[in-house]
Amino acid sequence: MDALTTPLLAGTASGALLLIAALGLSLTFGQMGVINMAHGEFLMVGAYTAYATQQVVTNADLSILVALPVAFVVAGLLGLLLEVAVISWMYRRPLDTLLVTVGVSLVLQQLAKDIFGAQGDPVVGPGWLEGTIPVFGYNWPLRQIFTVVLALGALTALAALLKYTSFGRRIRATVQNRDLAETMGVSTRVVDRITFFVGSGLAGLGGVAVSLISGTNPNLGRAYIISAFLVVVAGGLGQLKGTVIAAFTVGVVTAYFADWTSAAMAQVATFALVVLFLQLRPQGLFTVRTRGLT
Repeated sequence: MDALTTPLLAGTASGALLLIAALGLSLTFGQMGVINMAHGEFLMVGAYTAYATQQVVTNADLSILVALPVAFVVAGLLGLLLEVAVISWMYRRPLDTLLVTVGVSLVLQQLAKDIFGAQGDPVVGPGWLEGTIPVFGYNWPLRQIFTVVLALGALTALAALLKYTSFGRRIRATVQNRDLAETMGVSTRVVDRITFFVGSGLAGLGGVAVSLISGTNPNLGRAYIISAFLVVVAGGLGQLKGTVIAAFTVGVVTAYFADWTSAAMAQVATFALVVLFLQLRPQGLFTVRTRGLT
């Protein structure tokens, strides 16, 4: 039982981290069509925000709770700055956004090295996340459970925002037909900016969860950005339910491969499976219905 359960639960926690990263991309890439290769660096910003918060709020039990909203705001504002200064000039030019944001990611990595050093810093976990809970013979670390709960909370909040609020309706209108939404009085520029803020902020939340597991590192975002893009594409652009299914599937499958081979080979095998899936179903698990004219 333990041999089967260990990769399942570990993969669920990894899938939760991918989900948090992919939720932001499902907005900025899946719904806005922006290929933001600096999205992984927003995870890094969230991790360093957790570290910086602990330097101010020295009580580890409290600092993580403070770091969550702070990381969301800091990463969100950084994403908003990127949108206003760079992305806003390149809508409907996805390849240009890819090239520019690759450069932005390198700049952010270098800034992190200059400010915090190249080695990274540990983040002290709160006492209430120490220990494990036995699940089917496997001692599941509380930090991994926290990651799963955080991912599901972020998913619930985002789904409620999109479905039940006026802003969510404006996002859906902009995605379905931008020109028609503008004629109905929707300020699509405001929608774009707030959407980018929310998507980047979600990555900041993920960075706090990552910092509890692996600490901080200037190159932290590299480990998640490609997988997060694959999750969004495999789930279907702009489809939250597809993103959820793809994130946890990739996390669990990678964990089982890693249990049988090595971590590096597991990444390669999972990547190959996702690419094969996209060859068979290029639109992903689900597709978004639009009212655009062709």
